[in-house]
Amino acid sequence: MTTYSELVTQIREYTETSSDVLSDTIINDFIEHTENKILRDLDLPVFRSYQYATFTASNGFLTLPGGTSITPVEFSIIRSVMIYPAAGSGARTYLEQRDVTFMNEYWPNRATTSTPKYYSQWDENTIYVVPTPDAAYYCELGLNKLPTRLSSSNTSTWVSNNAPALLLYGCLVEAFKFLKGSVEMLQLYQQSYETALQEVAAQQQGRGRRDEYMSGVIRVPRPSFEPTLGSIKTPIQGGQ
Repeated sequence: MTTYSELVTQIREYTETSSDVLSDTIINDFIEHTENKILRDLDLPVFRSYQYATFTASNGFLTLPGGTSITPVEFSIIRSVMIYPAAGSGARTYLEQRDVTFMNEYWPNRATTSTPKYYSQWDENTIYVVPTPDAAYYCELGLNKLPTRLSSSNTSTWVSNNAPALLLYGCLVEAFKFLKGSVEMLQLYQQSYETALQEVAAQQQGRGRRDEYMSGVIRVPRPSFEPTLGSIKTPIQGGQ
C-alpha cells in the first residue's frame, strides 16, 4: 500500500534527485502515464462498470456513457452493448460491434426502423446502432471505467493500495526516460514492471476463478502420515 506522498518520495529516492529536478508537476505526469498504461495492460473486474440508458424510437444515436438516465462515468473502452424492450417483456440481446463504414452500408436509410443488431462508437461520446430502433429499448453498457487518478487530493487508489510495486516500477521507467538515465537501469525497471504486472494479473485471475459456494473454502493441504511397522503392536494371542 502506497500513498501519493510516499510514491513521490520513492521516485526521488530511487532516481537520486530532488524536487528541483523532478517537480511535483513532472512526477504527476509520470503517475498519470503509468496509470494509463496499467489500465491498458490489465483487464480486471475492478475497472469495469455497467451503466444503463434508453434508446428512443427512430434515433440510432446514444450519448455516452449513457445520457441523462444514468450517473456519468469516464470510460476507456466499450466492452459490450445489450438491449431489451422498454415496453413489456422481451429477450435481452447483445449487439455486435462493427465499424461505421459497415453500418452505413448495411443500413443506408436511417429513417427505416427495426430491431438494432449492430453498434459502433460514432465519436468520443456517442454510440450508433443499426437498424434504427423501431421502439424504445433499454440499454446496458459494459464499460472499462477510468478511476480517479492518484494525486495530492486523492492520496490513494486501487492501484496504489493493491499494486504499489507495479505503480512504482512504471513511474521509474517514465522517470529514467525523462532523465535519460542508463539503459541498464531503464531495462531493469522495465523488467521489474513486467514481472509485477504478471503477478498482479495472476493474483486477480485466481480470485476471479475462486468461489466458496461452488468450490468450497480454501484449505491448506495437510500431509497424511501412515504409521510405521514398528508402531503397530501385534495383538496378543490367547490372552497372553
